[in-house]
Amino acid sequence: MATLTVLLISGVAVFTRGMLRRLLLLVGLVLSYVAYFVMTNILGFGTAIDFSTVAAASWFGLPSIHTPRFEMSAIILIAPVAFILVAENLGHFKAVEGMTKARVTPYMGRAFLADGLATTFSAGFGGTGVTTYAENIGVMAVTKVYSTTIFVVAGLVAIILGLSPKFGAIIQTIPAALLGGASIVVFGLITVAGIKIWIDSHIDFSKNSNLIIAAVTVIMGTGNFSLHLGGFDLGGIGTATLAAIVLNALFNQSSEAK
Repeated sequence: MATLTVLLISGVAVFTRGMLRRLLLLVGLVLSYVAYFVMTNILGFGTAIDFSTVAAASWFGLPSIHTPRFEMSAIILIAPVAFILVAENLGHFKAVEGMTKARVTPYMGRAFLADGLATTFSAGFGGTGVTTYAENIGVMAVTKVYSTTIFVVAGLVAIILGLSPKFGAIIQTIPAALLGGASIVVFGLITVAGIKIWIDSHIDFSKNSNLIIAAVTVIMGTGNFSLHLGGFDLGGIGTATLAAIVLNALFNQSSEAK
């Protein structure tokens, strides 16, 4: 099913035009979901999709709000992650700049400020930290749609859907294999977008230091190597970013010493 999902999403990306191509992830997932439903719920192959949770969920619901609590152990654990997220955001900006050919680096300070305010607001009500997402960059790379208005509308739609437990229950019925197949495409697009930046920036890969940094970070990122720090899980992209920072600092010091 993961392979079928990859093929369906790729087919939509390559063989369709217009709006269908721009909705390649959604259309590909819907097609693979229908195929999975037919093979399991109707034909009896594999584990059938359970819709009981969807029927039991209400159409509208408010999230649980929690007041913040400050613990030094948690602060010491989480605070250093901010440096990784800064580097990750920087990489996202460079990727967008490379795709759109527009100068967005001068606005990076605004992005860091918005990221910090959003995380503070989320944490103030018991939510998780937020950041820019490389998955969106992968979608931008394949759809060629770079309008900021799209993201404003997408954010509003996400808030509305987030207030519907029934929609959340529907999302949770998506089989893991289908999500895995979609992740292959999305994270692959992220990787290719990064490589394009290297090419456009004329990175010298005859230097072993650049080769090692690129090799380690690409595999850690695309392989989703997670770093578990107590109760905190730093995902593959964050871990790859951390590795790139450490290796780059280490190799640069070695070069300067010589």
